[in-house]
Amino acid sequence: MRTYSLAYLTANASTVPQAIGIAAELGYAYVGLRVQPNGPGAPFQSLIGDAVVLRETQAVMRDTGVGVYDLEIIRIGEQFKVSDHAALMDIGQTLGAKAVLIAADDTDESRLADHYAALCDAMRPYGLTADLEFMPWTAVKDAKSAMRVVELAGRPSNAGILVDALHFGRSTTTLQDIAAIPRELLHYAQMCDAQAGLNFTTEELIHTARQERLLPGEGNIDVTGLFAALPQDLPVSVEIVNLERSKPIGDKAWAELCLNATKKVLGDA
Repeated sequence: MRTYSLAYLTANASTVPQAIGIAAELGYAYVGLRVQPNGPGAPFQSLIGDAVVLRETQAVMRDTGVGVYDLEIIRIGEQFKVSDHAALMDIGQTLGAKAVLIAADDTDESRLADHYAALCDAMRPYGLTADLEFMPWTAVKDAKSAMRVVELAGRPSNAGILVDALHFGRSTTTLQDIAAIPRELLHYAQMCDAQAGLNFTTEELIHTARQERLLPGEGNIDVTGLFAALPQDLPVSVEIVNLERSKPIGDKAWAELCLNATKKVLGDA
């Protein structure tokens, strides 16, 4: 049986304690939390610096046994400073999180790799892996690019590559590229579906990623092939945001649909 985590985007209207409660009711073992915005003015979950929410979060984790798998998000741009993200690392350690999602915005690959290596070094004492997610509109567009950055960084012991089914289906990444990622660099993978292809504009790519993903089996991304190429014991982060469909029914009902569709496609139903 695979392990499932409820990603932030799937239950994006919920507070951290609410998301953990939903995960517990539906049978997710973990949650993913977005405790820093993915861009200026973008939504995120209140937790860092909020003692009341932190206490409530720790209480509901104790009561339910649901853990925190990953935290979002650290972006590495040209002016990157590791120290800007100390609070995220601290909350990660406090909650026993395992991974942090890393996005790359710096197109200077050598500088990006240097900053990534420094980030890995800083995160190691907190027990966190730095999982670099390839996304076709960022500086790391495909699995080969992510692998190159990790290698240039000296392959730190807590380095990771995050595979999202959406970005697999909309980048030049092949199943062979996925199979070539060393096992020690894979800590979890994200599941969703959509229309596959390489002809989307940046705006279309971002729109789908942030508000209009499909349930597994509804699109034509080879999610079955993808997850067959990944280790069978890899935790699956169910990351299926569809604002038009989730808002009328609420996060819990949507998260249940997402988990059931994921399990069906992966043969876990």
